[in-house]
Amino acid sequence: MTARPWIVLVGGFLGAGKTSLLLAAGKELRRRGVRSAIILNDQGDALVDSNYAALHGLDWGEVRGGCFCCRFSDLVRVIDQVRQHAPDVIFAEPAGSCTDLSATVLRPLQESGSGFRIAPFTVLVDPQRAEALLRDNADAHLSYLFRRQMEEADLICFTKSDICPQPPAEIRTDGVRQISAKTGQGIPAWLNEVLAGDLSSGAHALDIDYEEYARAEAALAWLDLQVGITPRVPASPALILGPFLDRLDADLTAAGIGIVHLKAIAQAETGFVRAAICANGQQPEVEGMLDASPALGHELLLNLRALGEAAQVRRIVEQNLARLEAALDRPRIACFHPAPPRPERRLSAPFGPGSRFT
Repeated sequence: MTARPWIVLVGGFLGAGKTSLLLAAGKELRRRGVRSAIILNDQGDALVDSNYAALHGLDWGEVRGGCFCCRFSDLVRVIDQVRQHAPDVIFAEPAGSCTDLSATVLRPLQESGSGFRIAPFTVLVDPQRAEALLRDNADAHLSYLFRRQMEEADLICFTKSDICPQPPAEIRTDGVRQISAKTGQGIPAWLNEVLAGDLSSGAHALDIDYEEYARAEAALAWLDLQVGITPRVPASPALILGPFLDRLDADLTAAGIGIVHLKAIAQAETGFVRAAICANGQQPEVEGMLDASPALGHELLLNLRALGEAAQVRRIVEQNLARLEAALDRPRIACFHPAPPRPERRLSAPFGPGSRFT
């Protein structure tokens, strides 16, 4: 590798598995003797994924309080910060509700000529989510965001191939890759492809209606929770997190609030547990130390993205906190609907090939 690092932008809808893939990709690059770093992004200010990246020992930075497009100057600043660690590859993961990244991030980065190379834009797709959002009865706002993300991808990778080996029939499969962060399937080949320098980047700029885009993002309630928890008797992180998420899921479902993505991490001095779900009633994907010893001091960080009113979502989370048989230390909750996207820079480009949808 050279002194000009690659910027590898990896997008995809909420819950597509972006962070899991990039952590696995970082591990593969480390095996090859290649240094990498990751830049995470969110509308909020408390990121489960940043915490998780730190636990994996990966050099990381974050852009908070808005998408990469609306915080482009912050993105450039954070790129400069992580370059102090001399990475050969810098992964950048935009917020899962963002689109129009070719025109507002990739092309401005290309124009800046700031001593790095821009890899083709990869968009990750969860096959189960794709099937749900391509149905005729899918939520119009979520379907809009999902379809726009697909249309601007330079590369499409279907994730979770260990449990979903076939892509949806509604999506043209020419040029589609299948990968699994859990098994490692397809990750070395994907890295070889995006770092070869043979493919264009940002070739599929969108013709996007920003008023419709704003309405779609505003349909989501965005909640972030940070709290210290001292249970009445020592408990493991899994015993703190599991029942809390089960009750929260049940209460959101009873209120008719759709979980789009819920992820949380509970940490104690004895270990940590991370869990994530992408739909009401779904079995959580769990990682970490399920056999960690009981402890009295825990830190809980939770990110919830849901279809519903922010005030109601907040009230349900607060009610579930109050039910905990534990003392709560400095609970901090932020719950809001994303503001209309206003990119710092937008450089148009010729529109790419036709739709990937049959």
